[in-house]
Formats: sequence, C-alpha cells, structure tokens
Amino acid sequence: MLRAIGTFFGTVFSLVNLGLMLIALSIAAVFHIYGQDLPSHERLANYTPPTISRIYSSEGRIIDEFSRERRLFTPADDIPDLVKQAFISAEDKNFYSHGGYDARGIAAAIFEAVRSRGENVRGASTITQQVMKNFLLSGDRRIERKIKEIILATRIEETLTKEKILELYLNEIFLGQNSYGVTAAAQTYFNKSLRELAPHEAAMLASMPKAPSDYHPVRNRDRLLQRRDFVLEEMFENGFINQSTYEAEIAQPLRSVQNGDFTRFSVGLPPRDYFTDEIRRQLSQDFGEGEFFSGGFSVRATIDPEMQEEAAEGLRRQLEKYDRDRGRWRGTGVVLPEEALTNEETWRKALSEARVPRDITLDGEWHPAVVLEIEAQQMRLGIDGVDADENAPHVVPRSDIAWLPGDFFETFKRGEVVLVRKMVDDDSGAFLRWTLRQVPEVQGGFVAMDVNTGRVLAMQGGFSYEHSVFNRTTQAKRQPGSSFKPFVFAAALDSGYSPATIVIDAPIEIDTPQGIWRPRNSSNKFYGPTPLRTGIEQSRNLMTIRLAQEVGMDVVADYAERFGVYDDMGRFLANSLGSEETTLYNMVAAYAMFANGGERVRPTLVDRVQDRYGKTVYAHDPRDCVECDDPNIPSTRGPLIVSDRERVMDPITAYQLTSMMKGVVDRGTARGAIDLPVPVAGKTGTTNDARDVWFVGFTSNIVAGCYIGYDQPRGLGRGAYGSSMCGPVFQDFMQEAIKKYGGGPFKVPPGGQFLKIDRFTGARLRDDAEGDYVVAEYFRDGEEPVFGFSVTGGFAMGNDLELFERGESEEVKEVTTSTGEKATVGGKASFGSMSSGGLY
Repeated sequence: MLRAIGTFFGTVFSLVNLGLMLIALSIAAVFHIYGQDLPSHERLANYTPPTISRIYSSEGRIIDEFSRERRLFTPADDIPDLVKQAFISAEDKNFYSHGGYDARGIAAAIFEAVRSRGENVRGASTITQQVMKNFLLSGDRRIERKIKEIILATRIEETLTKEKILELYLNEIFLGQNSYGVTAAAQTYFNKSLRELAPHEAAMLASMPKAPSDYHPVRNRDRLLQRRDFVLEEMFENGFINQSTYEAEIAQPLRSVQNGDFTRFSVGLPPRDYFTDEIRRQLSQDFGEGEFFSGGFSVRATIDPEMQEEAAEGLRRQLEKYDRDRGRWRGTGVVLPEEALTNEETWRKALSEARVPRDITLDGEWHPAVVLEIEAQQMRLGIDGVDADENAPHVVPRSDIAWLPGDFFETFKRGEVVLVRKMVDDDSGAFLRWTLRQVPEVQGGFVAMDVNTGRVLAMQGGFSYEHSVFNRTTQAKRQPGSSFKPFVFAAALDSGYSPATIVIDAPIEIDTPQGIWRPRNSSNKFYGPTPLRTGIEQSRNLMTIRLAQEVGMDVVADYAERFGVYDDMGRFLANSLGSEETTLYNMVAAYAMFANGGERVRPTLVDRVQDRYGKTVYAHDPRDCVECDDPNIPSTRGPLIVSDRERVMDPITAYQLTSMMKGVVDRGTARGAIDLPVPVAGKTGTTNDARDVWFVGFTSNIVAGCYIGYDQPRGLGRGAYGSSMCGPVFQDFMQEAIKKYGGGPFKVPPGGQFLKIDRFTGARLRDDAEGDYVVAEYFRDGEEPVFGFSVTGGFAMGNDLELFERGESEEVKEVTTSTGEKATVGGKASFGSMSSGGLY
C-alpha cells in the first residue's frame, strides 16, 4: 500500500516536473522565436528625440519657437527627484528593483482580466517596457507585441542605466496638449520649469500617461483630480513625501493654464512675424526642414526689437495713410451668422474664432469687433477681449467715417467683423472714442541692415503677418525702377568715367523687334550736355540709357550680378532703367556695398546657430580675431580683427557714387522727403504708372530700403512717388536708428583728390570757387580728368530742343507727407511708346 502511494506521488511529481519543464521550454521557445529580428535596442543609447528649435533676439530673449512635437529635452540629472518619483509612483513603483518587467504585476493583470472575464484589462507595463513600446514597437495590444516588449526590456536593462532609461521615458512620453516630455508639459499646463513644480503639480503630470485625452484639465476635471490624488497617495506610501506634505498637497485645487489659473507661456512671446518666419524659411533650406523643426536648434537672430517695432510702425503708417486717402471700405470680409448675435456669450465665442489679424499695433492695439447695431449717427460694437465700459462705450460715431463716401447703413451690416482701436488725446492720453480700421489693400516691405556686416536689424514684409505671411521683402520680385540706376553709374565710373563726364540729355529712338522705343523723361525739356552727377541726382532716363549704351549692357549686367541684384540679368537696354524684377532684400544688400566702400556683404538674419548640445554649427561673422588670446594687448587698444571679404568695386568708385547719391537727397529727387542730422545717400525709384515705388538709402553704418505696391501690380495713382511714399518710412525709421547707432561723414578712401567743378556744366573751377553751382568731386590721383568730353551713346542730339536754363530744374509738385509736412517732388515719367523702368 505504502509502495503504491509512493509510486503514485512519484508519478505525479514527475509529471509536474515534466509539465513545468515543457512549459519552460515552450516559453523559452516562444521567447526565442519572438526574439529573432527584433529592432536594435542599442541605438537608444544614442537616441536624440525631436525637440523644439528656438529663436532668440540679440539680447537673449526667446522671440519664437518651431516644432512638430513640442518637446524640450532635459537630461536626467536636471530632472528633479520629485518629478521622477511622481511618475515612478504612478507607473512603476518597482522601477529601480526589477530587471525590465514586473512578473507580479503581469500576474495580477492576468488574474484581474480572468476574474472580470475580459472586462477589466489593465496594463502591467513597466517604464522600461513603455520605453520599448514608444521607441521600437507599435502600440497595439497583441500578445506578440507584449512578448517582444519584455524581451527588449530585459536587453535594454543590461545596456543602459536606470537613470538613462528614465531620461528617455520622461523626455519622450506624450502628455497631452501637443506636449512631449515633462519639461514641455510643465510649461504647457503650469507655465513653470520642472524645479518650480509643487508635488501636486508633479502628480498631475504623472496622471497623464495613462490616457491624456481622458484626463483633460477642463473637460475631465473631476476624473483628473481623482487620478492626481491617487498618485499623491502612492507617493506617500512609497515614502517619497511625508504625511504633512501629503495632506497639504491633496488639499490643493486642480489648477492649470487651461483653467485660466496661469498665463500661457506663449503670452510672453511676441506674435510671429516676418523676421522669424524668414529665419525658419532660410534655415529649413540650409539644414533641411525636418532637422530644423526637430533638431533643437538655438538660433541667435540679428533682430533689434526696438528697430523692428519702428520699421513695422513706419511702414504700416504709410500704407494706412495711402489706403484711407483712397476712401474705400473693404473691411475684413468676415460676417458672423445671425444666430451668433443672440447674446454676448455667443458673439464673443464666435468673434474669438473669427480668422482676422490680431497682431497689429499701429497707434495702439487693433481689436476684432462685431457690428451689433447700426444707427444713423453711430454703430454699437462688441469688441473681442474688451469688456463694456461706460467710460469707453463700444460705439463708433458718424464722424469716424468722414473719410468714406457713404453712411453706416450703406457701408456696414449687422454681424460684420471689423477692426477697431482706441483713439486717445495726443497730450493727455485720455480716451476719445473707438475708431474703425482696415488692413490696406496696398502692401510693401522694409528692411534695414548693418552696412559692414550685413546683419539685418529689422524686416517688415507687409502690413500684418497674420493677414498675409507672404514676405514682400524677400519673396516679392518687383521692378526697382530708377533705384537700379546707381549700378549703371557704378559700371561707368569703374570704366574710366568720372562724376564730371558730360552725358547728353536729349530724346532718343531705338528700333526694337516690338517697334520703336522712345524712352522719355518727365517733361519735354532736356538738360542737353550735362555732368554725370546730374543724371543720377535728377534721375534722368535718357542720360542713363546713353551711358548704358556707351559702357555696354554686358558690363552693366556684370555689375548687377556681382552685387547680387540679379543672378542672370538680361542684356536689354531697357533693364538699365530697372525694368527687370528683383527683391528689396537684394537691393538693400547691394546698396550696403556702396556704403562700406565696396566690400562684399552677405546679408543675414542669424548671428549663430547652435545644436542641441550647444555646439556652434553656423556663425555669420567669418573674421579672424588674431589677437584675442593675447593678454598683453593694451587696454586702450582693441584687438586686431582681419577681414577676408571680397572687394566688389574700387573704394574710390564707391565714394564717388556715394557722393552723387548724397546729392539725390540734398538736391535731387529725394529732397524735402529726407531730413536727418547725419549725411545720407540714397536713390528713389518709381516705375511706370507708379506700379512700384522705392527708396533705398544709407548712412555711414546703416542701410535701409522701402518698397510699396499692390500684390497684383497696378498703378498707385497720381501723387505716388518713391520720395513721397517710401521717403517718410525711411525718414521715420532712420530718425530712431541714428539715435541708437549714430552716424557720421562718409569715409573718404586714400588715393584721390578733390577738385571743384560746375555741377551744371562740368567745367573745372578754381579751388576758391563758391556758390550753389560749385561741387567738390573726388578724382583718382594720377588720372588727369578730361573735361568737356560728351557721351552720346551713339544717339545724336537735335538742335531744336527746349532746354532747361542754368539752375532751372524739373517742375515740382507739393505733396503732404505721412507726418503732415510738405515736400516737393518732380513729375512722373510717361510710357512714351514702350517705356520701361521709371523716372523717380
């Protein structure tokens, strides 16, 4: 009997052992099979997660950021223990003790699934397993994926430290609101850094991985609060916080940015504008779009925020003035449906979602508003983000639309979305009334840069970035008109001509395949034989064409390409008048080379780019500081900095041209529009029918340019000139720029001498000659100027022309500038038969 019992139990024991062995072998076989061809876990050691690229101003302030996944990578050493403990308590309390998976947790999850007959299936993944799932595997719930997850988890535990695994997890995990990683989530939900988080805030973040969409701080507030309190309890039970801390933290209300308890991080950032978006466009081209949006770059921009504000305001003011002078209302084109106007709550919600620009700050912030009631003498509005105030009622009086031909009933309708700003007293700042505004149809661009380095200080590519992201500074190709003429004159000066060279100003006819081309000046009067200087000061088309014909369009085109105005300029004579399109950005950079004495300038919006590790991957300034490491340099002397910039034109030529362009401001087409306390040189440009108006000018250290025109080119109408429209923008900007950056006389290069000539005839004068007809021209040493030589370009001059008398100039018109001051400008060029370019 005993033997039989022993035999029975022996058999059972053997069968159990055999069964366990078969199970073990089966499990081993399963793990062996699924362990084949798994993704390499070793690459996680060098994993670099996609992170935000940030743009900083020259003062180090964040001004914009770009990303597809909003993530800020933080090394494990910089993540506070409190944050680590919160996530470990919520997700994997045995993280520091298991080898990659938690067998007890898996068994408990299986038991719970069996007990509930599959209704309560909960995860049992450790943090290590979640890292494997997020990085190397899919997110499905199949048993095959779970097996692979466990296999990879055990392998990674042998490769990486626990802190490195936790670092990967806390930087990769999605926590809702487009936030990836704990650092970005802390900013998104609390606008705080990780070290500023309280235990209840860290616990709230640790509640999110379970299902971010199910724990929204507004929609699922109660559910999130319950989960947060559970995490706090786990932190207490795990010994991470003490009793008093637990009790104090669990009593804290659920606060977040989304609930309005904290201001959003984005509130501290300026609105995205043309400057930072152009950086995005250029760096995406240089480094690749994917790398820029995920590479965690730190970009130090060249922008001067104060000057950027001046540029935006100056351009906007001029565009709005022109638009209001047209007397036409276009509005925003957005109308709210009638059902949205039933009460304040509905119209405010609808208005907040209306797609209208909200980045305009001309004479105060512009607010979106909706027309609620229309009366004969006033309109009542609802203004977005502004509560009704009896001291500032939301009404617009009839007097506000005196610039429009119609009345309220004819022009507006209920539900129309408009833009308004406060009008205040200039002296006291007291509120006067709300005034209607609109984004002008006419557009333009403005850019300013350092003449020596090419650092762009300000760039405004239109009236409003939110209204139109098209950057008219860098992307719009327009005819520069007469602002191109300096390149024709530069080619001539470098080809042996001088400022005193005589050029014939008289009618010409050119036979082209399209017919006879008769380019014209603004009147039927001509200067006849006239010095080169007058040709540029008075912007004479016919003199420019004769000069281009004499020098050769191949030479002119070579100069334009050398200066970067064009990549491949057409060799057509009409192009000497600026009929071929280019960008304002290229023109301003080219003028910088006139201002700095003829050295190559490569314009840039970026000083430096660093990668996520702080390594500099791009620096704009290539100059070599050969003495920066020498401690013996006297304190009274700066170190020697060597520049290897290419010379694109002779320095004497650059000075001669600068002197002639200074005459444009002092006596020529820009007179009256520019009045600054330092010497200024520049050139106006107005194309046929004033489709494009320009002014590009410079001081000794800053060059700036303005362009204005319709996006779909058409004439700007009578009174539209480069001097009258772009001149005030340049004037307003430079007034402030000079206060900050200064300015002085243009540097005279060595190797030349000043000789006085008659600026009307080009005749040589005595050294003691004085008068408004006297001008001191700079001539190269060793070159005896030839006086009296006339350039005809191969075109004869008639004998019956009506010529200007000595000292007589173009007929001028008086115009009102944007500041309300009076200025005078000359007449506008006409087409002739096939005229191109433009006079002013």
